[in-house]
Amino acid sequence: MNQQDLLTAVDYLNRGGIIGYATEAVFGLGCDPDDGDAVRRLLELKQRPVDKGLILIAADFSQLLPYLDLEALPAGRLNLILDSWPGPYTWIIPAKPEVPVWLRGRFSSLAVRVTAHRQAHDLCLAFGKPLVSTSANKTGEEPARDARLLAEQIGSRLDYILPGSTDGLANPSLIRDGITGATVRPA
Repeated sequence: MNQQDLLTAVDYLNRGGIIGYATEAVFGLGCDPDDGDAVRRLLELKQRPVDKGLILIAADFSQLLPYLDLEALPAGRLNLILDSWPGPYTWIIPAKPEVPVWLRGRFSSLAVRVTAHRQAHDLCLAFGKPLVSTSANKTGEEPARDARLLAEQIGSRLDYILPGSTDGLANPSLIRDGITGATVRPA
């Protein structure tokens, strides 16, 4: 990835854009999680109901702190979560009350991940906060696993596709419940 591509992606994010970018297993669609208009556009593009909630990815745990109510986790659970990161492990953690419905959906929690994908990490770092991260596809369709397929499927509806490649994992991230530890979506 060249630095100019990264800066271009961040510029689009700062202007409320929706971008496509590689993650551990598939390409993702992302935007500024605090920009309600951008999130609504992303949901429309995916044909995803707002009540399902979204995942945030971050470069490091500190980027997620403004969104999470860590006091609501059982004793010792935070250590288990932190030990799994960075990596393809998404955790559902109680959200602070002020987290908007466009992120958490019908839930009082938020799905979050500290990514191990180098490019996605660098993107979050350059942006200075987490990104919405949802698979690059319309709901019910197979997600794009490369930039060419993403461009063919929905590229004309995106503001930018960051050149890159996935880490080659076969399945999207494992999702676990931060309260119970139960697996919500296997890897």
